[in-house]
Amino acid sequence: MSLEGQVALVTGASSGIGAGIAMRLARDGADVAINYVSGQQRAEEVRAKIVKLGRRAVTIQADVGKLDDCRRLIAEVVKQLGRLDILVNNAGIEIGQPFLETTEDAYDRVLAVNLKGAYFCAQSAAQQMVRQGKGGRIVNISSVHEDWPMPGNAPYCCSKGGMRMLTRTICLELAKYGITVNNVGPGAIATPINTRTIQTPALLNALLEEIPEHRLGTPEEVAGVVSYLVSPEASYVTGSTYFIDGGLMQNSGGL
Repeated sequence: MSLEGQVALVTGASSGIGAGIAMRLARDGADVAINYVSGQQRAEEVRAKIVKLGRRAVTIQADVGKLDDCRRLIAEVVKQLGRLDILVNNAGIEIGQPFLETTEDAYDRVLAVNLKGAYFCAQSAAQQMVRQGKGGRIVNISSVHEDWPMPGNAPYCCSKGGMRMLTRTICLELAKYGITVNNVGPGAIATPINTRTIQTPALLNALLEEIPEHRLGTPEEVAGVVSYLVSPEASYVTGSTYFIDGGLMQNSGGL
């Protein structure tokens, strides 16, 4: 699936799923903007790998939880790479707290990065795509938790549930411009955010018992679905979520 001549922005792309997506889109032929809020060295390492593939790549620091940063981020991509055809809203955080103990600061931060950031990055990106007049692709990296509750992490679940409805709503508004909007919902993926679980046998075994495939997914498996959704082959696909979870959401524990 060739993305030759396309420019993609991946938020939160300095490691994990975001880095995997950035690399896959570059291999498919796209030039890539790598957004990060911290971890500049990791972002530069991703950029260097993409350049070795013969693609253009830039790193741009921005906190997508801030409206001004969202707008600056999109403008900077266009300034440095000339256009924007693909946006992957991957940046996201978790601050796990019991519902009765959730602080306003934790709630505000999670919702700002995960939902507000996706909203306004998508808005600014879509405005640019409309100006270009050749359509575009927006993919939000959601989670199984857009549908599947996770006690002790209510703000995160709220943010992902909001992302689901954001996708389903704006796909209708943007269809007339040739812009598609879809979600990809990872389950348990082997990334740095899951390091504690991976390194704790009891936690890892408990998790694997809930996954029918009995393994964690990889960033590359997530990136493969994103690659399809941003390709010309997916021009008739919009408003949907594609779960990558090894069957986790379908598992009822045999009940």
